Amino acid sequence: MSSNTSPQPASALSPDDLRRSLTLAQADREPQHIGIVGDTYTILLSGEATAGRFTLIDMYIPPDGGPPPHRHDFEESFTILEGELEATFRAKTSTVKTGETISIPANAPHQFRNASAQSVRLLCVCSPAGQENFFRELGVPVATRTTPPPKANPEERAAFLAKAQSLASKYRTEFLPHA
Repeated sequence: MSSNTSPQPASALSPDDLRRSLTLAQADREPQHIGIVGDTYTILLSGEATAGRFTLIDMYIPPDGGPPPHRHDFEESFTILEGELEATFRAKTSTVKTGETISIPANAPHQFRNASAQSVRLLCVCSPAGQENFFRELGVPVATRTTPPPKANPEERAAFLAKAQSLASKYRTEFLPHA
């Protein structure tokens, strides 16, 4: 008997990992809202849900919010959902607006700041995952995606900054001096 079917080539892809399941992120149902010095970060997908490949964080940045200059050894991307940010990358500042996405290469110095009068909402992807654990360890739980963290007095702010500095190397991050 002859067959008219040719053998299928072996797949270059790994087999489906049946131990993993679909993850549905519902920010208002099973929240992980974390307040970090005025900003609120909601962890939508953690490394636990993505086998460590990436984390997805919904960030709510009020006016004048955003992290200090820093760098880390993982890739990071931001998509602006509402508002606009000043993004500084390797000492060059540009404005990133609703609907735009920026990608920060690993180890590149950067920061972002909300210089507008309106709050900004963005999605942040870090790859590989791990940054969400830094935020969990550093921040304080808050009620909702837009709940600001408690206001810190100067002593509490200094303690927060010292804690951030002490945790930075554990999470492959380095804080840089302001330019």
